[in-house]
Amino acid sequence: MATVTFTPNLARWAETSAMDVAGDSLADVLEAVFVERPVLRGYLLTDQGALRKHVNVYIDAESIGDRQRLTDRVAADSKVFVAQALSGG
Repeated sequence: MATVTFTPNLARWAETSAMDVAGDSLADVLEAVFVERPVLRGYLLTDQGALRKHVNVYIDAESIGDRQRLTDRVAADSKVFVAQALSGG
């Protein structure tokens, strides 16, 4: 199973401890995350299912390529990191 971790600032809105989930694509992995933590869906995805502009996802330390359909492949031993950018001054 892939291990999904989150940037700490998301913990203000939802449980963000690391979790192991199954899935062959980023879409599958995130859907498994949302089953356990549904509130994260609105923070990470648009209504059309694409990543929000302020969210970055890395699979095995590589930035994903498909932010719209989330088709990037995820191996069973992959490390997926979800980062939400912060802004302000």
